[in-house]
Amino acid sequence: MTGAGRGVGREYALLLAAHGAKVVVNDLGAQSDGRGTDDAPANEVAEEIRKAGGEAIANGDDVSSWAGAKNLIDSAIAAYGGLDVLVNNAGILRDRMLVNMSEAEWDDVIRVHLKGTFAPAHHAAVYWKWKSKETGRPVNARLINTSSTSGLFGNLGQTNYGAAKAGIAAFSIIAARELAAIRVTVNVITPTAVTRLTEGLRVLDEEQRNIRDPRWIAPVVVYLASEKANDITGRVFQVGNGIFSVLEGWHRGPQCAAMLDPVELGPILTRMSADARRNAGMNSLDLD
Repeated sequence: MTGAGRGVGREYALLLAAHGAKVVVNDLGAQSDGRGTDDAPANEVAEEIRKAGGEAIANGDDVSSWAGAKNLIDSAIAAYGGLDVLVNNAGILRDRMLVNMSEAEWDDVIRVHLKGTFAPAHHAAVYWKWKSKETGRPVNARLINTSSTSGLFGNLGQTNYGAAKAGIAAFSIIAARELAAIRVTVNVITPTAVTRLTEGLRVLDEEQRNIRDPRWIAPVVVYLASEKANDITGRVFQVGNGIFSVLEGWHRGPQCAAMLDPVELGPILTRMSADARRNAGMNSLDLD
């Protein structure tokens, strides 16, 4: 479990452990913008699990690093004799409008979110492929990644974060197809919750804070991690604000036959654009 020291990741780790999982609690302990490191968050969650009677170890590897991601996977296998589930949840924010965004603000967010999902997933998939070949049987493992409504529906000031999160959704759908042969399911969570990354973005009353509590997200992750979720793969789940929803992705809308004359094509594209379903907003409803 990456990014498991705080927020939704912490809730995932605690509930997984409560349902019998042996958990590697990975967290670099960085600030919300990715700066600095701190062992305390991962150690505190691991200790909380152990005090409750579960099994957990802390890990501080940087999962956006190729070597760090490999060490995380290797540590889980060494500690518990195998790897059944990988939950990728690590992330940072560097919000900025496009015209003001620096190269570093783009690169750091893409690296932590997108590479920080790819690198652990790659090393886990290599292990699962090897394990399936060694045993001659499917591994029945789970890969659960984290996207965001900011990427799938769009949110001002987050071209970096949104691009990374939309990329994670696409990555996961393709990975689900690639890993199906060895029965590794790949699914995506888009959580809506009050965490340190979202705290202070808007004023919430008590009821709103309750339905955005990270604990509401964890049951979906725990079920998807279970043996009973064998038939669910390649899906993106929006969870939070009091709902669980399956997103349905891109679908082809109005279309016309190809033509070479842009003058002739122009009015047709204009009409098709007007007739097409509007892009969804952050509430997942069509925008006017």
